[in-house]
Amino acid sequence: MTDMTSLNGTYAIDPTHSSLGFIARHAMITKVRGSFKEFEGVATVDGQNPGASNVKVTMQVASIDTRNGDRDAHLTSADFFDVENFPTITFDSTKVEAVDADTVEITGDLTIKDVTKSVTIPFEYTGAAKDPFGNERIGFEGKTEVNRKDFGLTWNAALDTGGVLVSEKITLEFEISAIKQA
Repeated sequence: MTDMTSLNGTYAIDPTHSSLGFIARHAMITKVRGSFKEFEGVATVDGQNPGASNVKVTMQVASIDTRNGDRDAHLTSADFFDVENFPTITFDSTKVEAVDADTVEITGDLTIKDVTKSVTIPFEYTGAAKDPFGNERIGFEGKTEVNRKDFGLTWNAALDTGGVLVSEKITLEFEISAIKQA
């Protein structure tokens, strides 16, 4: 059982020890994983009153990485994220709720392109530690599913065998290490 009251404070996401990623089905037979290499985020944690906590994250769409340059270029094009007109994806929490001693649900406004939708992400608290440099760190892991078409990401191609090239359902995955700010 975790004493969340000891976590009070403002934390900045450490991008070198965190991952903001996604999983999509490709050709209906395999999963393709990707992530954003450039992002920043801040969380204010109130352990006594989790509802007073908040989170804000911004991802740079041009930093998308699926380990395939051609695919990354297609994803940043107007067919998908349209990075020229919409360079960032943002998440701003609207509600934080403690589910149990180690789980919080964070609901917030996810904005992709020019579409904002409410999304709830359950996060598991994975621990706290003081690193060798004196930084107080906390960790959380979470994931949720969204329909990419809800955010205007509608490009697809039909397959001769039936089905489509890119799944509508996308899993968003978060591995967060955050450093307490002075």
